[in-house]
Amino acid sequence: MTTSAAGESPTIVRGVCPHDCPDTCALDLTVRDGRVIKVVGAADHPPTDGVLCTKVAFYPERLHHPDRLLFPLRRVGAKGPGAKFARISWDEALATIVERFRRIIAEDGAESIVPYSYAGNSGLLGYASMDRRFFHRLGAAQLDRTICASAGAMGYAATIGAMRGFDPENIVDARLIILWGTNSVVSNLHFWRLVQQAKRRGARLIAIDPLRTATAEKCDQHLALVPGTDSALALGLMHVLIRDGLLDRDYIDRYCVGFAALAERAAEYPVDRAAALCGIDAGEIEALAHAYATTQPAAIRTNYGINRTAGGGMALRAIACLPALVGAWRHPAGGVLLSTSGNYPVASAALERPDLMPLPRPRTINMSTIGHDLMHATPPIKALFVYNSNPLAVAPQSAEVVRGFAREDLFTVVHDLFQTDTADYADLVLPATSHAEQLDIHKSYGHLYVQVNRPALAPLAEALPNTELFRRLARAMGFREACFADSDEDLCRQAFDWQDERLAGLSWEKLKADGHARLHLPRGAAPFADGAFPTPSGKCEFFSETLARAGLDPLPTFIAPREWRESDLASEFPLALITPPARNFLNSTFANSARFLAQEKSPAVWLHPVDAAARGIGEGEPVRVFNRRGEFHARAVVSERMRVGVAQATSIWWRKLSPDGRNCNEVTSQALTDMGGGATFYDCLVEVSRI
Repeated sequence: MTTSAAGESPTIVRGVCPHDCPDTCALDLTVRDGRVIKVVGAADHPPTDGVLCTKVAFYPERLHHPDRLLFPLRRVGAKGPGAKFARISWDEALATIVERFRRIIAEDGAESIVPYSYAGNSGLLGYASMDRRFFHRLGAAQLDRTICASAGAMGYAATIGAMRGFDPENIVDARLIILWGTNSVVSNLHFWRLVQQAKRRGARLIAIDPLRTATAEKCDQHLALVPGTDSALALGLMHVLIRDGLLDRDYIDRYCVGFAALAERAAEYPVDRAAALCGIDAGEIEALAHAYATTQPAAIRTNYGINRTAGGGMALRAIACLPALVGAWRHPAGGVLLSTSGNYPVASAALERPDLMPLPRPRTINMSTIGHDLMHATPPIKALFVYNSNPLAVAPQSAEVVRGFAREDLFTVVHDLFQTDTADYADLVLPATSHAEQLDIHKSYGHLYVQVNRPALAPLAEALPNTELFRRLARAMGFREACFADSDEDLCRQAFDWQDERLAGLSWEKLKADGHARLHLPRGAAPFADGAFPTPSGKCEFFSETLARAGLDPLPTFIAPREWRESDLASEFPLALITPPARNFLNSTFANSARFLAQEKSPAVWLHPVDAAARGIGEGEPVRVFNRRGEFHARAVVSERMRVGVAQATSIWWRKLSPDGRNCNEVTSQALTDMGGGATFYDCLVEVSRI
């Protein structure tokens, strides 16, 4: 580690942004007198190119926030908002966890203990390494981490074979760019900068999104479809492409399977039907299909918002079929991209050691239904260990989540940087390090570079990284396996298959010295120009035997939202609510920053003027957003950027920092997606009224 002693000149340390964002920026942290005083984007890292989002540019405020947790704490009063805690030692904290875990294992079995984590820290060590080893060895329940991407990943992989697509750096050469369900200006800033280069070279930009987002406003065209109808649009496009012969038959014949069956399915979605489902004009579908087929290179950049409805997995599957139909994969700047993560040879088994689990395997708990499972799982959940997540704020149908966490017989441990909503319900709260205080190694789901995050500071006070916390817990539990003695540097060496050709010429030692390296993938290459899809057939699978064996429709189809205009609920709750992230938050991270809270002002719900007028709601007025699951209060924003019948609530506010102690997840559902067991945050009908 490189730090500066008191009075010395500042030093610069190379880090990596650890947050759940495709950009995975390289950071230069300036350190003086034991504090980070400045964070800038690294100019020598091509994807970052010296630029950061506003949130991370002010990162020193987060690192040295006066509310940072610095010592282990034990709750001394009631659970919930306003909970009181007293400082204890790490020895006492670890002893308490060991005593409670051993008692639970003896009385109820180890699978009554549930780890709950996600991507609050996306480094490979912080996300999944020593923690997984510990819970595997313990025999705890497994957690199905579904809350963000599982449905889309399964649907996309059923078509393409892996989380791979065009090289993002090639997008500058595209002539047509479709930004489908992605607000890149807000959530993928560095990709947007490349899109802007393409636009200056003459590319046409088309946004497909229910909202006229900041991205849609900057595009040449915007198709504002009804939430949850993306697969209907994709099938309507297929219908036109096939009907009008706008196909690359050579590519289809050589590199695809199931075209005849797909053509029959697409015939069921003539343009008028697709347009009616999507709530757009038939002419928009016709024009888009012709533009897509006749403009090359043509690229589709999509994202995970699409997968948060009942048919979310099928929607990504349908979109992923489009490039093969027109031969867009022949071009380096063509095809589709959901995630680059499948390009990295991560050695997950070496990091996580699933072989430590007992047989038969412990049960699995879906993180998206944690509220229901805390109240109804058999056998009951008796302990939760929460890290890298804030489920009281982020999990759906939060009233039930709160009831579950409030159980007096539930032993809860939270490891975090701050006393979050979830920490208010904990028995023990343990202080976590930030990325600036720990070593880690990173892949990305938005570019093709591996990176090292070097610690810029020693851990503040008694904070510990995930790796050291679970090392200590393993020792305290008496686990003797050698893997629990691995250092963080050992884990970095184990993180990748360094013999994989995609890491040719690279080793941990070289990466540690250089800071970052691009995967050994040819620049300017088209990944599937000659087929070689990583599917079971080796081809783009319009018909998926994998899905058929899973009991799912093997062909793309339209799965309607559970809650939409044709459902029984629509007469009572006529507005489709979607809850994309506020510009100044990243999920619930940064949502306790005074700077960003001031910029967001208060929880807001956006309505079209037609919907606002029908309810007598004016700009800035306090409103109640509600359905049968619950309600929350917000400030009305009346805007033409909305489509009629759709409401948007900015997310995700900490409940205790919201005016009424609730947030938008009070009304979202624990119902799951068509595949992958994902959350359906954007499949939600509500009504809005003045307070």
